[in-house]
Amino acid sequence: MALTGRAVLLAALGLPFAILFPVPGTVLVWALLVVALCALDVALAASPRQVAVSRAVPGSVRLTESSRSTVTVSNLGTRRLRAVVRDAWPPSAGARDDRHPVDLPAGEGRRVVTELLPTRRGDLQADRVTVRSRGPLGLAARQASLPVPGRLRVLPEFASRRHLPSRLARLRELDGRSAVQVRGQGTEFDSLREYVVGDDVRSIDWRATARRGDVVVRTWRPERDRRVLVVLDAGRTSAVRVQDAPRVEASIEAALLLSALASRAGDRVELVAYDRRVRARVPALTGAQLMPALADQLANVSPELVETDWAGVAAQVRERLTQRALVVLLTALEPSVVEQGLLGVVGQLTRHHQVVVASVLDPEVAELARGRADAGEVFDAAAAAREGLERAAVGVRLRQRGVEVLEALPDDLAPRLADTYLALKAAGRL
Repeated sequence: MALTGRAVLLAALGLPFAILFPVPGTVLVWALLVVALCALDVALAASPRQVAVSRAVPGSVRLTESSRSTVTVSNLGTRRLRAVVRDAWPPSAGARDDRHPVDLPAGEGRRVVTELLPTRRGDLQADRVTVRSRGPLGLAARQASLPVPGRLRVLPEFASRRHLPSRLARLRELDGRSAVQVRGQGTEFDSLREYVVGDDVRSIDWRATARRGDVVVRTWRPERDRRVLVVLDAGRTSAVRVQDAPRVEASIEAALLLSALASRAGDRVELVAYDRRVRARVPALTGAQLMPALADQLANVSPELVETDWAGVAAQVRERLTQRALVVLLTALEPSVVEQGLLGVVGQLTRHHQVVVASVLDPEVAELARGRADAGEVFDAAAAAREGLERAAVGVRLRQRGVEVLEALPDDLAPRLADTYLALKAAGRL
């Protein structure tokens, strides 16, 4: 039984009688009267066990977008149901106004809607639906919490998709649909045209020149149907918070933008999230199937507080790639971690593939490096400067092994990685 504010008010109304008739029996009689009225009210209330409840939730929603949980309440009893229905969700679901008053005659039903605004990725499991049925006097209520399954999958936000149109325009130029075709190693022959000043003499087609009597050159376009493997580091370094969000969030945004761009370029994209085992995997896809599959798999990727097994990463790459491809490692350039893990296996990857290492920069480190106000800030600045030098040294060692190294702030990582992909494609290095 649950008491309402009316029961408390009724009990308080007995205070004047206790003052006018200051005997112990007055208080006792009034208390018994209040208890009796509450018991009567509960007895007359509709049973919450005779209520049928169902919940309808969309299958998925993107982070920061709103959704709705619709609960249908049906009164199966013979009494009028005067109740408050609570649609319970975990705090990260961002449920607003989850308590709904209902007044249902016997045999009728009603839908109540709870607005949801999720604040984190992953699967959100709904809690029970609680029905608190009040009596006709409104003094007390009967309550039951009914198990009603419900699951909402919150997909990555993909805020970096605003950068996609400009990169697609550059891709069209690269493919020759909007601009001059380019020539480079590993590109496909496209067509012949007349020679103009500035053309590479190595692109002259001498047989066509002899036939036409004019100097003719071959035009080329970047190869299509290439393989792109994105490896998302899900180890402990991805849990570091940068600008109030885990580092893995920026890596996911970069993976989504690169995948969307590569898919439009006709390349087949595959993704693996890995620490010591595979946390998520999307097989080599292209076209309309790719982005939904990526969003679905990345929804539940969260950092694991373990060291990443880079030998295992190399094994995953060998298992999935049999020909030259672009391998993108979204990880952290922490000197100690790279020296003990990634440096030992990166040579195996660059021997057969074009490798790009993309990492998130922490702007707070740059701010610390500028501090000079007191002795404490000077020590912090020295530590930040040393960390920057160590990162630079690790970057040099990776580049010496043929790796493209990219570091950027969280909001800049996705467009910078897309630009790197386009540059490699233009140079014929994929």
